[in-house]
Amino acid sequence: MKIGFCGTMSVGKTTLVNALKELPEFADYNFATERSKYLRDLGIPLNTDSTLKGQIIFLAERSSELFAENLITDRTVIDVMAFTRLAKSIPYFMADALNDAVSHLIREYDYIFYVSPEGVELEDNGVRTIDAQYRNEVDKEIQNLILRHRPKFRSYAILSGTTEERIEKIKQVMSL
Repeated sequence: MKIGFCGTMSVGKTTLVNALKELPEFADYNFATERSKYLRDLGIPLNTDSTLKGQIIFLAERSSELFAENLITDRTVIDVMAFTRLAKSIPYFMADALNDAVSHLIREYDYIFYVSPEGVELEDNGVRTIDAQYRNEVDKEIQNLILRHRPKFRSYAILSGTTEERIEKIKQVMSL
């Protein structure tokens, strides 16, 4: 079982994954959270400054997670695709080529949950950008990618509200 959360920055994906770690229903799962600070400290540009090499590293992280059994991750290949498309230094034709190849990995997820930014304040964690316009652009791109690639999804749901409300929706969708 592979469960992925996708969404723009600062919507609570990592908070949600960390909350699921505490629940007995998910005791047999492996949990993955993105390592932006670690990667930034290695000199890999993030956000709007990302490069093709940087996005391939992020893709490698997401792809390697897909080898795990019973996975819950706070990022999906859809997130990588959105950030690749919006990176200033990556020409559209290169972003499109990478995204076309990457899109075939979407089928690997048993459940994809889109985490809505509605009602969630943009928070500065010292790593991600706090540019609200960019956050909205990423969200719009993720929604476009979901719409475009929806036929590849095994199961999909939208999460909003508090962490507790999101967890209840996850349990409902998964019939737990």
